[in-house]
Amino acid sequence: MTSRTDDTAHTENTHYANTWLFVPATRMDRVAKAFASGADAVIVDLEDTVALEDKASARKALQEYYAHADYRPVWVRISQAGSDEFAKDIKACEQMPNLAGIILPKAEQATDIESVHHLTRLSVIALIENARGLYQVDTMAKASGLRAFSYGFLDLCNDLNVQVGTPAADIIANQIRYQLILSSKIHQLAPPIDTVYPDFQDAKGLVARVQLWSQMGMAGMLCIHPKQVAVVQNALMPTAAEMEFARRVVTEYERHGQAVFKVEGEMVDAPVIERCQQLLKNSR
Repeated sequence: MTSRTDDTAHTENTHYANTWLFVPATRMDRVAKAFASGADAVIVDLEDTVALEDKASARKALQEYYAHADYRPVWVRISQAGSDEFAKDIKACEQMPNLAGIILPKAEQATDIESVHHLTRLSVIALIENARGLYQVDTMAKASGLRAFSYGFLDLCNDLNVQVGTPAADIIANQIRYQLILSSKIHQLAPPIDTVYPDFQDAKGLVARVQLWSQMGMAGMLCIHPKQVAVVQNALMPTAAEMEFARRVVTEYERHGQAVFKVEGEMVDAPVIERCQQLLKNSR
């Protein structure tokens, strides 16, 4: 595998997208609406949401959108490596070098990630959707062209025989998140992107999910409906109290430069200072 330090695809990432909104390639008219929702990234889907008989026309629609004067870079979820449609999707993407990147579903091995990257010259986000892929995460994390991981939890549950909606499923989900977070950090990838929240009517549940994965150190979420975008973004915003505390910490640190001091009765040391500096930086 190519060394990460020799690969320029990994150095692009100074800003982490928080919201990744899916649009079926059969409904390219929704792309503009997806961007209008405020989504940080739009994913045009050539895989699960497109029936086999519609694959060719979906690729054509994507290419027509790409050629339009109003084109904005989109990510494309292609078909699974090794499938009949995979090579056709790759060929289409090779002709669109200004795509934002490729989403590789059911990722299982590093060679598939590298093949996609080298053929398209685009960054790849690998979706972990089965046990084999989960087992190979640390190996795939070294692949040339890989930007980040995400995962499909319902597919993983089916493959692992986990009952969705149970406390056991929550345990498994957090274990998956932890594994992706750790591998991403060790191999200098962007933080992983959390899986979809299927009930787009449940704003309260979505907020709770966002708070969970963001507190764990993940950086974004796959969205299936435009109304989820604002909910996710608002849930990620720090509170006024958190911002005020961060400002006081940084101001006090810059004033005297001490390594340890108190703010509002709370002991502040290097990790707290760093966290507050990062919070203020991200809010600009």
